[in-house]
Amino acid sequence: MTTPTGATTDGNTSRPGSTSDHADNATADTPADPGFRGLSPGKLMWRRFLRDRTGVVSACIVLFFIAVAILAPVISMLYGKNPETHYGQDDVSLLTDSGLPTGPNGGMSGDFWFGLEPGLGRDVLTLLIYGIRTSLIIAVATSLLTTVIGVALGIAAGYLGGKVDYFIGRVIDVLMSFPSQIFLIACMPVVTSLLVSPNEKNPGWLPFVAVTTVLSLLGWMGLARILRGVSLSLREREFIEAAKVTGASPMRIIFKEILPNLWTPILVQSTLALPAFVTAEAGLSYLGVGVSEPTPDWGRMIADAANYLRTDVTFLLFPGLAMVVFVLAFNLLGDSVRDAFDPKTNR
Repeated sequence: MTTPTGATTDGNTSRPGSTSDHADNATADTPADPGFRGLSPGKLMWRRFLRDRTGVVSACIVLFFIAVAILAPVISMLYGKNPETHYGQDDVSLLTDSGLPTGPNGGMSGDFWFGLEPGLGRDVLTLLIYGIRTSLIIAVATSLLTTVIGVALGIAAGYLGGKVDYFIGRVIDVLMSFPSQIFLIACMPVVTSLLVSPNEKNPGWLPFVAVTTVLSLLGWMGLARILRGVSLSLREREFIEAAKVTGASPMRIIFKEILPNLWTPILVQSTLALPAFVTAEAGLSYLGVGVSEPTPDWGRMIADAANYLRTDVTFLLFPGLAMVVFVLAFNLLGDSVRDAFDPKTNR
């Protein structure tokens, strides 16, 4: 009997994405390595990932940032500082008359490990760790939303085809034609006014919801296009035709036959998209249309630090370095995850 992949077997057929199919492909990729034989697809992926030193180091860095974000209140309590108090204004000896920290390197000392913020005199370390929370909350929420939208519309366009595919395809084309940065800036006031009346005081959750909504509007099209292309090829395969012959409904075919074969591109694209949303959120805050005071944010810290670049470069160093390290580590992690799922991408 001929399987959907074109291989000949003596017994049961297997469809693409099944355990036996992936295991055979993975074993074929590493025929001389006995450590990969007889393992499930998940274990094969994990073994390949652990052998990638860059991926492992990047994963440790990402986990460190996530742990700092989660434990920010605990770190702040143990450190004895918080991001709201204006220490430099409460103690006039900490800032000069021009608002600059009096100590060397931006006021770094045993009391203020990363120095003080010029002007307001807040503690830079607590601003930094709480800024990680802001960026990660928005980036993770946006990644989840864009993944759900991209999966739903991409599979619908690819499997249903016809007018549905044409309509979704034109929507994607229109949205991708907009200059993304300008569109994001223009949408922020509109979304904010829709969520809260102009006469009301802005609640604390508004910046998070507004930025997440705006980023999600232009963040799902890439994944949808990829899944549309894969779904178009899968719907012509023999195992889909066999499911139709047995009377399976379109929803059952989508969830039981097509979706299990799409987990690799979904996971890889979502992993690569998250650091892009971190930088996009920071960019909006840098331009003054993202998260506003008093919520700590990396983008706004960099924007404020630009005003003191010649007099206090230390204030720019910490948020800038933290963002570069986090985004670089997450991008390298995404590449390693992609290579672990599909080692043939290295060739």
